[in-house]
Amino acid sequence: MMDLPVEFVNRMKKKLGTDFPAFLLSYERAPARGIRVNALKVQDKFLAPFLGERVPWAEHGYYLAEEKAGSHSYHFAGLYYLQEPSAMCAAPLLSVQRGERVLDLCAAPGGKSTALAASLEGEGVLIANEYDGARARALSSNIERMGIANCAVTNADSDQMAAAFPAYFDKVLVDAPCSGEGMFKKEPAAIENWSEQNVRGCALRQEQILENAAKMLRGGGQMVYSTCTFAEEENELQIERFLHRHPEFTLLKEERLYPHEVRGEGHFAALLLKEEGERRDLKPYRAKCDAAAMRAWREFEKGFFVSGALGKSGEISLLADGRMYLIPEGMPDLKGVRVLRAGIELGEWDGRIFKPAHALAMCVKGSEVNRVDLTEEECEKYLHGETVEAEGKNGWCAVCFNGFPLGLGKLVNGILKNHLPKGLRKVTKS
Repeated sequence: MMDLPVEFVNRMKKKLGTDFPAFLLSYERAPARGIRVNALKVQDKFLAPFLGERVPWAEHGYYLAEEKAGSHSYHFAGLYYLQEPSAMCAAPLLSVQRGERVLDLCAAPGGKSTALAASLEGEGVLIANEYDGARARALSSNIERMGIANCAVTNADSDQMAAAFPAYFDKVLVDAPCSGEGMFKKEPAAIENWSEQNVRGCALRQEQILENAAKMLRGGGQMVYSTCTFAEEENELQIERFLHRHPEFTLLKEERLYPHEVRGEGHFAALLLKEEGERRDLKPYRAKCDAAAMRAWREFEKGFFVSGALGKSGEISLLADGRMYLIPEGMPDLKGVRVLRAGIELGEWDGRIFKPAHALAMCVKGSEVNRVDLTEEECEKYLHGETVEAEGKNGWCAVCFNGFPLGLGKLVNGILKNHLPKGLRKVTKS
C-alpha cells in the first residue's frame, strides 16, 4: 500500500464514507494509461493494434493496448498523444466547433490543447498558454509534433493574458495548477509536495486564474474549469465561490471522476456559460517578410512540394532572428505576451540560404512532398540521429514511416543526411 498523507486519508475517509475502502484499494492497481488518436493526421482504425477499450468520455480516446507506444515511430510522427484517461474528460465538455477562437490558459504539456485543436479541424485559432518557461517549451514541442497549424503557444501569466485578450475567446479551458492528488500513483513527488497548506495555496492561485479567464471569455461563451485533485476547496467550492462573485455565469455541468468508480486516476471538471454581453475583435497579426526571404522560400517550396506549393492558407512572417512562419488566417495581434511559436515554423533565412524547420515536416502529409520512406529498422537509425542509405533525387525531403513524416532529411548521392533536431532524437542507453 502506498504511504499516503494522513491528513489526505482522513479527509477522503470522511468524504467518501462507505466508498472509502474501494477508493483506498484503487491505489493498489497500476495507473491507468490512455492514448488519444490525432484525428488531424489519421483515423482511429489505422492504429487498432495500439488501442484497447474506448474511454467513454473522449472521442478518439482509448485505453492503451501497446506498452511501447511512447517509443514507436508513430509517436514521433504525431499520430497519437499518450494521456491519462481521466484527463480526457475536460476538453470534450467545451464542444469546440470548427472556426472558433479557443484558449487553453494553463496548457502544458499539451494533452488538452491537442484535443481542442483536433476539434477545430484546422480552422479558427487556438492560443495555448503556459506560465512556466520549461513547461511552455514542452507544450510547444507537442503542438509541433501533432502537426497543429492554427495555434500560437504563449508563455505568460494570466494577468498578462487578460490584458491582451479582453472578451475575445468563444471557448476557454482552465486546467488549473492544483495539489495533484490524482497524480499520487503516477508521480511520487506529488505525495512529497502535498500538504493542506498547499491545497489552500492552490485554491488562492486558482481563484485569480479563474478571474482572468472570465475576463477573456466573450459574452455567450463557455468555459471549463478542471483539476486532477479531489479537494473540494479546489473544485466544487472553488466553483461556488466563482459563481457567487459572477452572477453572469451559469453552471451547466459538473463531472467528478474517482479512481474507484472509473478506469482512471481521477479528475474534476465544470462547464460554465457566460451570459450574452461584450465581444471584442482584436487587430490581426501583422505578418511581414522581405522580398529576398520570400523568394528563397518560394524556390524551396517549388522543389519540396509535389504540387509546388504548401497547401495551407495564411501570411508569411519573418522574425528578427531569421525564423519564418506561416501565420494562419484569423491569428490576432499577440503584442503584450511572450510568443514561442505562432502558426507553422517554415524555416530559417540567414540572408543567403533558406533552411526548412522540423515543424514544416510535421504539418504536411507524406503525399504532398518529396519523401523517403524508411523501414522500421531504418527509422530506428534515423530517430537515433544516424545517416541512412536511401534512393531518390538529391535535396530536402520528408523522412517517413508508412507515409507519415517523422522529420526532415537531405539526400546527397544515396545518403540521407539526418536533420532531426537533437533534442527530439531517441537517446541510446549505455
